[in-house]
Amino acid sequence: MSSLDRAAIVGFDSAGTGPAFLGGYQEALHALVPSLDPAELSSMCATEAAGARPSTMTTSVDADGLVSGTKSFATLGTFADRFLVIARSGTRDDGKPMLRAVLVPAGAAVTVTSLPALPFAPEIPHAEVTFDAAPGEVLPGDGYADYLKPFRTVEDLHVVAAVLGQLIRVARLAQWPAGPVEQLLALFAAVRGVGAEDPGSPGVHIALGGVFDRLTALRAELEPLWAPVDPEIRERWERDEPLLGVAGKVRAARLATAWRAVG
Repeated sequence: MSSLDRAAIVGFDSAGTGPAFLGGYQEALHALVPSLDPAELSSMCATEAAGARPSTMTTSVDADGLVSGTKSFATLGTFADRFLVIARSGTRDDGKPMLRAVLVPAGAAVTVTSLPALPFAPEIPHAEVTFDAAPGEVLPGDGYADYLKPFRTVEDLHVVAAVLGQLIRVARLAQWPAGPVEQLLALFAAVRGVGAEDPGSPGVHIALGGVFDRLTALRAELEPLWAPVDPEIRERWERDEPLLGVAGKVRAARLATAWRAVG
């Protein structure tokens, strides 16, 4: 079973968009780093006070794998057993930072400070995480090219898979007509197809843009069908739906870059 299939199953079993997102988020991390223990909760730590661009990162990892610095926004950081930290390990000849990905277990050298809940999906915890020479496992490869950059796409695919799983559950419980269920399943099939390709390829980013466009249109088409849905489920969906727009500007920038790459 693929990680996208597992994300959809988690979404189907979820009570709302927030739990579905968390399931998709975890499956995305496992897809990126297969060695992660599925029994543990993991958190990607990239964003700092100045953002998540490599040129602005100050968190560092030394030759012994000790990580020092602060990440300002870590999803699930409050409950994470392990952190996937993107950290500087030096400077290249061209002056650009060298980045590595480091797995750091929660422990005494890691301080986690909870952040206020967001107005949508408030059950998703976020935190500021500070590492004080925290021991970690440095993963092979480049921290940006092999981990941070592809994760943005891998996360999108797995979160969409989880949300589609949740919507299929709603559709079945509310006995929506066959047509909308077919559309949800067709979109999931598209996600699975895109997910089988290299997440760094321009074609994947272009196809993913189409997936999000279709998801946006389908959400509008489904609106009349929400009327008979259990009020608590419907209200939670309406509250949490903005979650699907998070990182929209980043996706749009990736899509524009992909179109330029293919001419």
